[in-house]
Amino acid sequence: MRRQKAKAAALIGAVVALAAAVGPAAGEERPGDPPTVAVDCSGNSQVRPGSYLIACGDGNNGLVSLRWTQWGPASAAAAGLDMVNDCRPYCAAGRFHSYPVTVRLDTVRPRPGHEGQSYYSVLHVHYTANTPPGTPRDTSYPIVVASRAPLA
Repeated sequence: MRRQKAKAAALIGAVVALAAAVGPAAGEERPGDPPTVAVDCSGNSQVRPGSYLIACGDGNNGLVSLRWTQWGPASAAAAGLDMVNDCRPYCAAGRFHSYPVTVRLDTVRPRPGHEGQSYYSVLHVHYTANTPPGTPRDTSYPIVVASRAPLA
């Protein structure tokens, strides 16, 4: 019995050593590499934000309570809520409703004006239960990032 335990311990040790030698799993950031970022409406970079505004112009649609299960160089994934204003009778008097969602960020691009930094350029939202009226279960939003002119 002792021999079997010793062999099992040696095998487990070899597997752990091999995993450490191979490095991070595919799709995970490597230590020292700058993380891929999500860029918000103000042009600020974020990593694993707890909230993310979708409707930059009026603030009537945004993601909250985001819990990130993955954040890697090619994509990121989270679950949370989409808070959407029903704008009835008009947006200032409307009520916000929450919809459970899963979120994926992908399509990585170099960030203009930020050498060496990459950002996710597409946000995918999947509604896991009800959807806002007129909204499909799966929706994608481009994230457009403008380069900043250097300050004089």
